[in-house]
Amino acid sequence: MDKIFRILMVCILYFFLRFSLTLIDSLDTLVVLNKTKEFEDAVRKVLRDVNLDNDVVVSVFETNIRVLGGLLGGHSLAIMLKEKGEYMQWYNDELLQMAKQLGYKLLPAFNTTSGLPYPRINLKFGIRKPEARTGTETDTCTACAGTLILEFAALSRFTGATIFEEYARKALDFLWEKRQRSSNLVGVTINIHTGDWVRKDSGVGAGIDSYYEYLLKAYVLLGDDSFLERFNTHYDAIMRYISQPPLLLDVHIHKPMLNARTWMDALLAFFPGLQVLKGDIRPAIETHEMLYQVIKKHNFLPEAFTTDFRVHWAQHPLRPEFAESTYFLYKATGDPYYLEVGKTLIENLNKYARVPCGFAAMKDVRTGSHEDRMDSFFLAEMFKYLYLLFADKEDIIFDIEDYIFTTEAHLLPLWLSTTNQSISKKNTTSEYTELDDSNFDWTCPNTQILFPNDPLYAQSIREPLKNVVDKSCPRGIIRVEESFRSGAKPPLRARDFMATNPEHLEILKKMGVSLIHLKDGRVQLVQHAIQAASSIDAEDGLRFMQEMIELSSQQQKEQQLPPRAVQIVSHPFFGRVVLTAGPAQFGLDLSKHKETRGFVASSKPYNGCSELTNPEAVMGKIALIQRGQCMFAEKARNIQNAGAIGGIVIDDNEGSSSDTAPLFQMAGDGKDTDDIKIPMLFLFSKEGSIILDAIREYEEVEVLLSDKAKDRAAILKGKMIPSYIINSNPEMENEEQPSSENDSQNQSAEQITSSSQEVDLVDQESPEESSLNSQPESSSPTDTDNAASVSASEQNSNPVENHETTSLDGECTDLDNQLQEQSETEEDSNPNVSWGKKVQPIDSILADWNEDIEAFEMMEKDEL
Repeated sequence: MDKIFRILMVCILYFFLRFSLTLIDSLDTLVVLNKTKEFEDAVRKVLRDVNLDNDVVVSVFETNIRVLGGLLGGHSLAIMLKEKGEYMQWYNDELLQMAKQLGYKLLPAFNTTSGLPYPRINLKFGIRKPEARTGTETDTCTACAGTLILEFAALSRFTGATIFEEYARKALDFLWEKRQRSSNLVGVTINIHTGDWVRKDSGVGAGIDSYYEYLLKAYVLLGDDSFLERFNTHYDAIMRYISQPPLLLDVHIHKPMLNARTWMDALLAFFPGLQVLKGDIRPAIETHEMLYQVIKKHNFLPEAFTTDFRVHWAQHPLRPEFAESTYFLYKATGDPYYLEVGKTLIENLNKYARVPCGFAAMKDVRTGSHEDRMDSFFLAEMFKYLYLLFADKEDIIFDIEDYIFTTEAHLLPLWLSTTNQSISKKNTTSEYTELDDSNFDWTCPNTQILFPNDPLYAQSIREPLKNVVDKSCPRGIIRVEESFRSGAKPPLRARDFMATNPEHLEILKKMGVSLIHLKDGRVQLVQHAIQAASSIDAEDGLRFMQEMIELSSQQQKEQQLPPRAVQIVSHPFFGRVVLTAGPAQFGLDLSKHKETRGFVASSKPYNGCSELTNPEAVMGKIALIQRGQCMFAEKARNIQNAGAIGGIVIDDNEGSSSDTAPLFQMAGDGKDTDDIKIPMLFLFSKEGSIILDAIREYEEVEVLLSDKAKDRAAILKGKMIPSYIINSNPEMENEEQPSSENDSQNQSAEQITSSSQEVDLVDQESPEESSLNSQPESSSPTDTDNAASVSASEQNSNPVENHETTSLDGECTDLDNQLQEQSETEEDSNPNVSWGKKVQPIDSILADWNEDIEAFEMMEKDEL
């Protein structure tokens, strides 16, 4: 625990930049960790240094759950400590007064005809003033508008100012009235002025998650039955349409029997914990176990993964939702299995994410590359839930059962339900229909009810899911087949479609699917439901497009090579720097053979397009070559003939980075490349510069070429390293890596949608090549005009992160890399030489870090 505390305090001290998000977000974590003296010091720092009257544009949602929630959580525990009589005796509701000040600064965001708040606000100038730089937005996500009631109601109950709870209730009332009445589902994105749904897909993950969470928790905290009635109505719809055990798949709110996408995002991992609070334990165990199997496969939960458990987005920003559900399942069941799950989480964090200055987010769970960031929710939530999972009752200095957790894991006291009850309750639930569902209990779950005389109950639910990730999993298409009309001939299946078959084209026309021949020989398919012969044919057409998406995605994945890793293993890096590298379609396959380890040396000529003039320099080493002027295979042959044991091609496009560019896959030269026996990897300019700068500073640099990052202990084994180096870096843990609001709002609404994709399909009976390139989803789709998005290469629309992040470098090793999932093959050209830039000094690094903080404060994206 002392190690955790030291990291926490380091990160807190780094964040006294105007908004001080991490400091405030972490206040009540200190009390949970029984660091009461440090909590008292931290509160004094907040009161002394934090200024809420800044000219900064912030996310209303994030500011509410992190800053307002952090202040209220800190206030709750401050008055608790004061009552105990040892600490905080000087405290006189100062945090509450700051919270009230912040609450009034957020109220102008609610100045809309609907009562839904603007997504962003300027803390100093509000919404509509020219200086505000905000107020022109039209859309917000459901979770953004629906995750306010706990903090705003608590602020009203603490202060007696009813306006905050009234505004939050009005926003919830509007969302409830705008639900799709036939399905009782809500969409992801809504127009704050008209109330029209902008995105009509629905799930329990990004964009909606904490809306459902706050309905149930508002009932618990405030005692208002209408919140439970609403939650139960939504929950019935979720279990009817979205839950496809053990999966939770997004559907269309108007056509809930049709899946909206074939992948899941990591933010839905909170849902098993919410189901525990609701008392529906079986599906909670099932989904949690499925997620755990995904984690065991990839070490972390990827930001998004497909229904067959492949990586869709490979980032992992150290999200706490799975740890949260693990904690609640253990609390409800007492099953020690969940302690083993928690142990796995802690071991993976220490083994793969631990760095000298804290914990680094994963850029790519497949390669083990890091991102130079640690979001505040890691300290506010992850530490808290993992500590509570293993803590005995006597380890916690207060009764945790007297509090409810907000979506950011801040603690609000349950006695608020009996405080200031004069607040009018205007959110009476109309048109509520009694639901025939035995799960709709009005009491909290406990082990006696959930596991009556059967300690193996939970195990019996988990057992069938033990190998679910390693087996073929139903993709939702089963549901489509079950919905076919009895006795009717099934419609055309995507796997049978041929663009040259007249009968198939006629069926497409009947289903409202248009076929367009493009000039380059490809075929584009677009479905317009209004053009279908009937509503049934329109649904068949949508099913066909869904199948085509899955088929195209699967075909592409079979052709795609995964990224590789370049790991710097020499002093002073010792394996902590992992660079995401593009693979080659030729040479030694690192996924099938032992990794290649060696010192690096630049080839002469640097482009590697002719016989090397410095063969003695690259003999037995890994040659560095610049992209350009000749084919990749020619470069490989030239360095192989000079005795190199491997090659790294560095992009000649200065400034290129895996942060922004798709993964590059080196192609051969169209000839037989079996003679190339050495491994070849590709690095973009930014990643390549890290190696080049290391050579300038340390002269001899040793790297490891592999399919994924290797265990640091194995890297260090057999090396004579001064003991003072090892002792000064206790974070050198083993590392072996296989392989964006609640926190839910880290991904922009546009990016959550399936990527627009192009797919080449070759007809089985015709040599004519056809290609599918469906149009991307409209930002405002209508009920009768649906275009399916299809892709052969899943584009990594990287989720936009809206959180304050902690630079983990400072005086520590730079950790840079990015995932990408799209394969590319192209001829190597361009003669320009780029050696990159000198490694930045510490002052420059900190300056860049400060710019990142300012970027957070601008909050240019906050939808998801």
